[in-house]
Amino acid sequence: MGSEELADNLFRIVQTEAKLKRENIQGELNANETHYNVGKEVRDTIKRLGGTMPEDMRTPEKSLKTLEKEKKKRLTNKIQDKLKQ
Repeated sequence: MGSEELADNLFRIVQTEAKLKRENIQGELNANETHYNVGKEVRDTIKRLGGTMPEDMRTPEKSLKTLEKEKKKRLTNKIQDKLKQ
């Protein structure tokens, strides 16, 4: 996930949370509807500004889970190497 997609998601999340609090929206159904509507507005804005739609963004070669496993393995190896010294 690139910086553009991360920023879009963060903006959507922050705006949804603010709207839920500001308008004191209660109940799961109302919250879900609010999430949907804010997401639609964000998508419409991206499209209107000529941005790249999320579904058109490049898919990473490795998943987050794979990257986390690789990092954990590197750290484990580094610790084992230090213990051997």
